[in-house]
Order: sequence, then structure tokens, then C-alpha cells
Amino acid sequence: MVTFLIRSVIFIASAAVGLIAADLILPGFTIDWRNWWPLVLCVLIFAVLQSVLAPWIAGVARRNAPALLGGIGIISTLVSLIIVIVLPIGGLEIGEPYLLTWILAPVIVWVVTAIATLVLPLLLLRDAVKDGERHEKKKARKR
Repeated sequence: MVTFLIRSVIFIASAAVGLIAADLILPGFTIDWRNWWPLVLCVLIFAVLQSVLAPWIAGVARRNAPALLGGIGIISTLVSLIIVIVLPIGGLEIGEPYLLTWILAPVIVWVVTAIATLVLPLLLLRDAVKDGERHEKKKARKR
């Protein structure tokens, strides 16, 4: 259960990092920083959609279009972005230049999310391992 929670937090944090990176890099990708609640909802919905859509799209592609299997991450990112932006909760917007933003946003979010998913556990778990080692050393000294 703890592992599931840690993985969930890392996945949500990596989704947030990916969306923030797209906001910083793309002029047409905008995060509404004035209202934090819609942004939190967008990140949570995006992360859940990603985790649900990627395996589903992979299954559909495996049966119907095996050539698409290599692009499942980008495809599920695009579909998740479309759903989150279409939802009337606010938080994220795609503006001018539309075509360029719609092409680059999924790629940027996917790449940054993938990197963050690899790096965040190293950063978060490194501290937990160090704390565990300190605790074990204290126990050993008391014996």
C-alpha cells in the first residue's frame, strides 16, 4: 500500500512538472496561476487519465495497429490534454499558435513527465534511505 501511494505521488508530481514545463516553453500553452484549485484538478485528472489511457490505448493498438505501440505515451498524453482542456474546470488553455502548440505540447509534457518519473524517485527515496540508515546506526550504537 505504501509503495502504491509513493508511486501515485511521484506520478502526480511528474504530471505537474510536465504541464509546468509546457507552460514555460510554449507560448500557446497557458496555466492559470491565479486560481490554484482548477490547476490542482487539472493535474489530478491529467495524471489519472494518463494512467488509465496508456494501458487501454496500448491494448487497442496491439490488437488493431501494432505500429502505433511506440507512440502510446505521446498518444495518451495528447488524449489526456484534450480531455483536461475541454473540461469546463479551467486551469489550462491552448491558444495561438494552435497547430504548433497542439503538436509540441504532448511531446514536451510526455518527455518531461518521463524524465521526472525517473528522477523524482531518486530524489525522494534517497532521503528516505538516508533516514533509514541513520536510524539503523542509532540502533546499533544503543546495543
